[in-house]
Amino acid sequence: MSSLTIIQGGEVGRMFELKEGESSVGRSPESDVVVDVAAVSRRHAVIEKNGGRVQVRDLGSRNGTYVNGSRVIERAELREGDQMVICDVVFVYGRSADDANKRTYTGSLLSPAPIADDNQGSSVLATLDVSRGASSAWQVSAKPETQLQAILEISSNLSNTLDVREILPRVLDSLFKIFPQADRGFVIRRPDPEGPLATVASKARRGDGSTDMHISNTVVEQAMQSQQALLSADAASDERFSMAQSIADFSIRSLLCAPMVSSEGESLGVIQIDTRDQRSRFTDQDLQVLAGVANQAAISIDNAQMHEVAIKQRALQRDLEVAHQMQQALLPTSSPDAPGYHFFQYYESALQVGGDYYDYVQLPEGRFAAVVGDVAGKGVSAAILMAKLSSDVRFWLASEEDPAKALCKINEAFSRHGWDDRFVTMLVAVVDLATNELTLVNAGHMPPMLRDATGKVQEVGGDQAGVPLGVIDDFEFDSYKRTLESGDFLTIFTDGFSEAMNSRRDLFGIERLQEALEDSSVASDDLGPHLLKKVREFAGDFPQSDDMCLVCLGRE
Repeated sequence: MSSLTIIQGGEVGRMFELKEGESSVGRSPESDVVVDVAAVSRRHAVIEKNGGRVQVRDLGSRNGTYVNGSRVIERAELREGDQMVICDVVFVYGRSADDANKRTYTGSLLSPAPIADDNQGSSVLATLDVSRGASSAWQVSAKPETQLQAILEISSNLSNTLDVREILPRVLDSLFKIFPQADRGFVIRRPDPEGPLATVASKARRGDGSTDMHISNTVVEQAMQSQQALLSADAASDERFSMAQSIADFSIRSLLCAPMVSSEGESLGVIQIDTRDQRSRFTDQDLQVLAGVANQAAISIDNAQMHEVAIKQRALQRDLEVAHQMQQALLPTSSPDAPGYHFFQYYESALQVGGDYYDYVQLPEGRFAAVVGDVAGKGVSAAILMAKLSSDVRFWLASEEDPAKALCKINEAFSRHGWDDRFVTMLVAVVDLATNELTLVNAGHMPPMLRDATGKVQEVGGDQAGVPLGVIDDFEFDSYKRTLESGDFLTIFTDGFSEAMNSRRDLFGIERLQEALEDSSVASDDLGPHLLKKVREFAGDFPQSDDMCLVCLGRE
C-alpha cells in the first residue's frame, strides 16, 4: 500500500494511505489527505495513482506544492523516498507504511553558498540539523565568528559616517552574512511623517530581485506601531498577517522585522529580512540579533538627523549674521546736519534681527525728520517687513510737504500689500530749522516725552495719535505742533524700553522712564545715555525680551 507520512510540521508520524485513482490534498476536512494549516488551500493538490505510477498535481494553490525542493508546475512524479512539501508540512512517500516509517532522510535540504575566509579559504558558514532529535523547525545559522564579524562591521559602518543613505545598504550586506538563508532585505522608513512608507534600501540574494521587491505594509505597520520586533516562522499562515497579499505573492515562509526606535521613542522605520525556504526558518536568537542591529541603526539615524539639524542651524546662523549686517546698514550712520540741535540714538534687537526701526531723513526747505517704528512681532519676518517699509517712509516724506499726508500715503501703501494681521506703530517728528517748529504725526505709537528747560517732563501729541499702520487703509492722520524752545529735549522710544524686565519680571514702566528724564542733575546732552543706563541697571542680567529703539533730539 502506497502512503504519505508527515515527517515535519502538522501531526508528525501521521500516515495517509493513497487509494487507486485520485486522492485529494488540502485544508478541507473532506480531503483524503487533510493538512490543517491556514496557509494551505482548501483544495491544494491531487495525488494520482495509476497502477505503479504515482504523480502529484498542484491545483493552482496560493503557496504551491514542492517535490524534493522543486515547485510543481503541472505535475511531478513521486518515487520511493521522495519528499513532498506543502507549506511547512513535509511528507515522505513510501510504497508501504513500514518503509515510510523506517526511512530517515540523510541528504542536505540546504546548500548555502560558502563565503571566503581570509585565514581558511572557502568554508561552510551555515549548518542544518535534520535528525529526528532536532527541533521540528529546521534552522540555518551562520557560524558565531561570522556573526560577530558582521555585527562589528555594521557597528563600524554606522559609526564612521553621518549619511544614513550610504550606510543602510551596507547594513543589509552585513545582514546577509549573518543570515545565509535570507532571500531579501529591506530598510523601510516614512520620509514624510504624514506620507507613505518607502523602501530606502533593499537587497535580494538572487539576481537584482526587482520584480519581487514588494513589502508588506501590514507587517511593517505592526512593527512600527507596537515597537516590537516580529518573528514569523510561517508568515504565509500567520494570522497577524493574514491580509498581507504581498506575503502570499512572494511565498514568504519566514520573516524577521525589527523597528528602529529613536531616543525619543519615535518609530523611525524597520529592518526586515525574509526567506522563501520553508525549511530554513528564522529563530528567536536571529530576532535578537536583528533587533540589536535595528537599535544601532536607530542611533545612527538619530545622530544623522541631529547632524543635519546642526548644519541647518549653522547655515541659518550665517544667514542671520548677514541679515543683521544688512539691517545695521539700513540704519543712519550719522545724525542730521542741524545746527543748534543735538541727538542721541540707540538700537538693539532682541534677536539677531528685529522689527524696531529708526531713521533720520533730510527734507527740503531746511527741515529734517526723525522716524521711529515698531512692527508687531520680532525676528526675520518683522525685519523684512520693516526694511520694505523704510523705503516707503523716505519716499513719501520727501514727496509730501505735510507729514500727516505723507503718513496717510505710507499707510495706504502698507495696507495694499496685505500683511495678514501685521501692523506697525510709527511716530514721525519733523523739525523746521528756520522756525524751530516741531510737527508730530503718531500712528498708534506711544507718545514721546518732552523735557523743557525747567526740567518738567510731559507726554506730547497723545491726543492727536491715530491707529497703527495697516489697521485702516484710508485713515486720515492728524498732527501735533509746537515750537521747540532752547533746552527742550524730545525722547522717542519703543516698548522695549518701557517694558524692559528684571529677574522678578517687573516692568521698567513709563513712571521710571519719566523719573529718569526728570533727574535735574543730568544735563540735556546726557539724558539719552542716562536713560539707557537706568534701563540696563534695572534689567541687570535678565535677557532682553523685545527690540529696543531710542531716538532723542534736543535744542541747545
